[in-house]
Amino acid sequence: MGLQTYNQKRKFDKTPEPKGEAAATAGNSFVVQKHDARRLHYDFRLEMDGVLKSWAVTKGPSLDPNEKRLAVHVEDHPLSYADFEGTIPKGQYGGGTVIVWDRGTWSSIGDAKKAYRKGHMEFELDGEKLKGRWHLVRMKGKPDEKRENWLLIKAHDEEASDTIDLLDKAADSVNTGRSIEQVAKKPEDTWNSKPVSSKAKSARTVSKQVHDFPKGSRKAAMPSFIKPALATLKNWAPEGSRWLHEIKFDGYRLQARIEKGEVVLLTRSGLDWTEKFGEAIRQSLAALPVETAIIDGELVVEKQSGVSDFSALQSDLSEGRHDRFRYYLFDLLYLDGRDLQEAPLVDRKALLEKLLPSDDPVLRYSAHFQEDGEKVLQNACSLGLEGVISKVAESPYVSGRKGQWIKSKCSSGQEFVIGGYTLSSSSDEAIGSLALGVYENGKLRHVGRVGTGFTGATAEMIFNRLKPLTQTESPFSQKLTALARRDLHYVKPQLVTEVEFRGWSGDGNLRHASFKGLREDKAPKEVSREIEDVTKSKTGGATQTPQTKIKFTHPERVYWPDQKTTKADLADYYATVWEYIAPYVTNRALSLLRCPEGIDGQTFFQKHPWRGMNKAIGSIKDPKDRAGEPLVVISDFDGMMALVQSAVLEIHPWGSSTKAWEKPDLITMDLDPGKDVVWSAVVEAALDLKSRLEAAGLAAFVKTSGGKGLHVVVPLEPKAGWAKVKSFAKKLATDMGRDEPDKYLAVATKAKRNGRIFIDYLRNGRGSTAVAPYSTRARAGATVSMPLEWPELSTVKGPAEFNVKNTPKHVKERKTDPWAEFWASAKPLPG
Repeated sequence: MGLQTYNQKRKFDKTPEPKGEAAATAGNSFVVQKHDARRLHYDFRLEMDGVLKSWAVTKGPSLDPNEKRLAVHVEDHPLSYADFEGTIPKGQYGGGTVIVWDRGTWSSIGDAKKAYRKGHMEFELDGEKLKGRWHLVRMKGKPDEKRENWLLIKAHDEEASDTIDLLDKAADSVNTGRSIEQVAKKPEDTWNSKPVSSKAKSARTVSKQVHDFPKGSRKAAMPSFIKPALATLKNWAPEGSRWLHEIKFDGYRLQARIEKGEVVLLTRSGLDWTEKFGEAIRQSLAALPVETAIIDGELVVEKQSGVSDFSALQSDLSEGRHDRFRYYLFDLLYLDGRDLQEAPLVDRKALLEKLLPSDDPVLRYSAHFQEDGEKVLQNACSLGLEGVISKVAESPYVSGRKGQWIKSKCSSGQEFVIGGYTLSSSSDEAIGSLALGVYENGKLRHVGRVGTGFTGATAEMIFNRLKPLTQTESPFSQKLTALARRDLHYVKPQLVTEVEFRGWSGDGNLRHASFKGLREDKAPKEVSREIEDVTKSKTGGATQTPQTKIKFTHPERVYWPDQKTTKADLADYYATVWEYIAPYVTNRALSLLRCPEGIDGQTFFQKHPWRGMNKAIGSIKDPKDRAGEPLVVISDFDGMMALVQSAVLEIHPWGSSTKAWEKPDLITMDLDPGKDVVWSAVVEAALDLKSRLEAAGLAAFVKTSGGKGLHVVVPLEPKAGWAKVKSFAKKLATDMGRDEPDKYLAVATKAKRNGRIFIDYLRNGRGSTAVAPYSTRARAGATVSMPLEWPELSTVKGPAEFNVKNTPKHVKERKTDPWAEFWASAKPLPG
């Protein structure tokens, strides 16, 4: 549209709005301005070609994908308008009050200009309020209709919600924190506001906190103890502006209770340990400018590098040494008659920071970072720190592991209960190793031994602590093997130790464990195995190796000679991706490509049971072919490992489960390029297909085929039969071939395929199959069929980019599981 219309509609001697001038820069900003004109609406603006493409969204953006909000296309606005916040005088065009409701950056999925011309834009927003994938879709106008109507629609992703109303919950300006009513009351304050930096916001908040308690605080009697908030272990650090990240310390969690100059230090279980830490800490806390307070923090001893060292802390406690203690304070829960637990974390921390002197020799304020969580974690690990604690900035303080705290570690480590010991080979008055356990359902389960990390003095000290606890009966619930029992002296399970280790073995034992110190602040019954949470998965990668009973023969056998990829490599690969592939290969009839001699030997498809087939692989009768041979099926990880043992290099499941044979629950469209078709054309075809599917009300997911092209896969509610599903898929393919015959065809004739992409819908008939997500392929390169985020298509170089050896690292490092919402996105087949 350009800016001519914008300038013609405004009288700049009467309105404070900026004059329209196109910018030469090519940015990717977006802004949403709340505009109370004749009627309240929201102006949605995307930066393109040096201007802000603009839509007036009458009811405002909605996070509910089922809410399609009318967005009237209006004139382009200058980029400088993104900073405008104030009052447009009555009688002028658009007269009323404007605030900057949200702002951030946007990125197009596919070619933005082409999508804008076609009238279907799909993009990602990264704002302070709006995030994730969105659609702008142009409606077909009536012949006499002057305005151009579009629809603004939230896509189905992890940011979508049918319960959160951001317009009500987050109504104010992201620039100044003012409401639209506050701006309207002071029209003289009309200005072209500029973004307020996070540092400036923080400074303003602190300034206010000095004179006032934060919103959410309440008058209350001072509690004797507040159970601490605990973090959930994940193998990733979250990203986004709603999170702040603190360094994870390796010390003792302590709650400081201050009342009229008297200080009490309580452990995480409420034990009074005030006397353990000397006078300096008490004096520093008593000198704070408070009448009453409860502060959460962690006491540490630091190495010269500044890294906290739990072993040194325990050594100092044993020796009665207090001079190296440092108390890092990270939360303020109660202050001078007011309970702060319901106040936002950032406000609690701002008030805490103001209370603490900058030059105290003992007390430290635990600062936080609001950069990308993964970057903070990487930096922490590179400095030798233990990890990162991530917290939602606006969250209340919630006792236990029910709040919004996440811990991500640089190395594995946790507490264990000591259930026995062996003697040192050089002394009968020192331990050589410790037998460890964790509680499961009230019983102590043996998890192996730790035999390194002890100094001579520590080994003697632990022996003296354990000798009085010696007993003849094993405290472990299971019968130990002869190797685990060897030279072991059982003890009453009363002591807890902290151990660092590299991981867990398949049978649930520790690998490469190293002793760090005794933990006397935690009761043995509280010790359970910490499981890394990989749901939603912000990174992927299962952190536990699934256990299997399958015995492998010739694990060294090479299946892919060019990659030197063996049977053992294949087993490890499927163990890594098991939680992701399982829903697509279990309880489904399977067609299998077996390659007993590897990809260079004889290969054959197998969909019926064979002689000598492992019992972990099941067989099931086709309900429509009771007289025929049964089909192959697996139901668990043992079944998958049995397929590996049987040299299965490709897994092709049906499009329906064995619980609903005649009702498919997914559609697979295979984009198979002919010769001379470039990869970018395949990507464009996938995006085109995605748009068509979403226009039909269905969700679309994408994966590499591991061969030549891409698969677009659609989750379905299992209601329609095979004939209808295949007919729908065929129509999709034929429509694409009819609309752009130079690019696509819907017939399998290879002679016609040169330079075009075959839209293969034939995999959607009864008994037809398609390669499973994450399945390997019996092709050079040991490729796999890899699920992707749609935006990833622009960075993927081709369909063979992912293979058995690089996929586990990719799965572990990715920030989200691209198909996490696959089944939740299922819709009935339209029509």
